[in-house]
Amino acid sequence: MTLLDEFVDWYLEHHPVRADLLGAEGFDRTLGDLTGDGFVRRERATELWLDRLSAPVDGDLDDQIDVELVRSYLRGAVAGAAWPDWRRDPAVYLSTIFAALFNPFQQRLRPEAELVEGAIARLGEVPGALAACRVNLDPALAADLLVSRGLDQARTGRRFLTVTLPGLVGDPGLRARLAAAAGPAADAFDELASFLEGFKAHGTWRMGEKLYSTMLREREMLGYGAAELHEKGKAEWAGLDRDMRELAVRLGHEDWRPAMEALMDDHPPTLEAMREEYEAETRRVRDFVRERGLVTFPEGEECLVVPSPDFQRPILAVASYLPPPPLSSSRTGVFFVPYTPDGFTDEQVRQRLRTNCRAQRPTITAHETYPGHHWQLAWSAGNPRQVRKIFRTPYFVEGWGLYVERLMHEQGYFTTPQTELAYLDCRIWRAARIVVDTALHCGDMSVEEAETYMSTKASLSPGTAKGEVSRYCAWPTQAPSYLTGAIEIEDIRAQYEGDLRTFHDLIAGSGGLPLGLTRKVALESKS
Repeated sequence: MTLLDEFVDWYLEHHPVRADLLGAEGFDRTLGDLTGDGFVRRERATELWLDRLSAPVDGDLDDQIDVELVRSYLRGAVAGAAWPDWRRDPAVYLSTIFAALFNPFQQRLRPEAELVEGAIARLGEVPGALAACRVNLDPALAADLLVSRGLDQARTGRRFLTVTLPGLVGDPGLRARLAAAAGPAADAFDELASFLEGFKAHGTWRMGEKLYSTMLREREMLGYGAAELHEKGKAEWAGLDRDMRELAVRLGHEDWRPAMEALMDDHPPTLEAMREEYEAETRRVRDFVRERGLVTFPEGEECLVVPSPDFQRPILAVASYLPPPPLSSSRTGVFFVPYTPDGFTDEQVRQRLRTNCRAQRPTITAHETYPGHHWQLAWSAGNPRQVRKIFRTPYFVEGWGLYVERLMHEQGYFTTPQTELAYLDCRIWRAARIVVDTALHCGDMSVEEAETYMSTKASLSPGTAKGEVSRYCAWPTQAPSYLTGAIEIEDIRAQYEGDLRTFHDLIAGSGGLPLGLTRKVALESKS
């Protein structure tokens, strides 16, 4: 066994929920150690692993890339220990629990009886995990914004455990067993919600320029920091703004904002109609990609189109995707359509529908499904190198999704000025994300200023802009990954000598690598 194999075994053992969701066997009955001591032990072990894996690599290019991929993960984890999210953010615990209980029923890797047994075992650990959350949250480090997000999530717990989760079980007897086991866990969610209601947080959600830049350079292997990224975002926004102004004139408007506002009025009438239209678009884009021969399709792949789960709705206002578990033989992924939380007003629902208007539907669907996230993650799941299945960065995965949007524009998928403007709107929104995320975490913009920026520099409704900015505050460096990654992939493609399909199969199949390693795969593996 190599040192890298030893590390992978350690990682899976100490991150059992992630291991289970990746499709590894034997990790389906525990949430893992969520105590403060458990987090500290993992942080110390990560430092030791980085030291052990620092020696020069003997082997071919693929071996070198595997080790560099793990090093980039470890460098990010070591740097992130200075910004301990487990002391700051209730979502660390809540998202782990929700994913551990919900995703296995979406993936269906085991018989239903086994899924229920695993869920019951994990339900038994929920009260302890949420008690650890209450102990570990540090008032001096936690921020009101993060606590408020956690409170919104915690309030969905009882319904999720007692209604949504049992509703995923077909067998009446198993459903009743699961519902009966949910009581203590539901009580623990209520207790955490009461605790968070009275929790006084005095910390900040701002990461700061130094750590932000470290993450870009050390984890993402980019050659620049926050300030340079901010300027890139501004430049990209300005260029897109110019292009969109020109296109808006063709639609009879002096500016693209009122043009997009008019397009957004053509939207599905209900949330379920929105889901149905996305499902139909998914079939259409799959046929288009296959007919054009843009990629090689993995055998057995399937993309389901379903409503976003209850627990996700308070914290995510846009479409999302659950990939196939790459350590399994499944190639089924899930496109989650962004439903609104229970209790939203008719006007709030209408605004969500407007930000999923019919002109935007082709772009969003290509990004999430074919040849976007679903295709890329189903295809890369076939990579024989285990570490490529386990570790990936949003700067490739989300960058690929946005690269695909431009690819589909080049291929003529957006056939009207309306859909072309919507495509550009999706891109300028990602440029605005770069500007806002860097400014927020470097202390140059307030939450209110960021919300205004996102609702005026991109065509987001005020409600969606508020949800987006809240996400940026809670997830620093992720929002810029879309356009940053796309630009890098586009530059790599410009230097690649070969046909389009081979390029796509090569880089997408190599995993969600940091972009510096993607460049090596594309430009050095041919030599």
